[in-house]
Amino acid sequence: MCIMTQVRKRKIPATPKQAARCCGPLDTLLDPALFGALADPTRASLIACLAKCGRGCSVGEVAECCSVDLSVVSRHLSLLARAGVLEAKKEGRTVIYRVRYAELCRSLRSLADAVEECCPEKGGHNGGCC
Repeated sequence: MCIMTQVRKRKIPATPKQAARCCGPLDTLLDPALFGALADPTRASLIACLAKCGRGCSVGEVAECCSVDLSVVSRHLSLLARAGVLEAKKEGRTVIYRVRYAELCRSLRSLADAVEECCPEKGGHNGGCC
């Protein structure tokens, strides 16, 4: 006995307007708060400094790695913590900031996978990721 099933191909949006109406993983993974936090050159250097250090650091320690005023560094680190890039832990009167490595890697990896899923050259849905 032979049973045949029909596989329905996913319809590819013909225009960007039609694609915008589709809801896919990219819509949730392209987090404006995360990318806004990462977009600033000073914040990017602060993240790099903390990541390379490999441990939690106080605002004063982080401020030593750049030529920005301590209060500005504090505001940048606070914004990065609100965006989920850093963990802020209060120890007495000092706030220690650590990179949230696992969460940041997971977010960026998931985004890369979702983008790749859309890409026809990588075997995605012929350019349709909806």
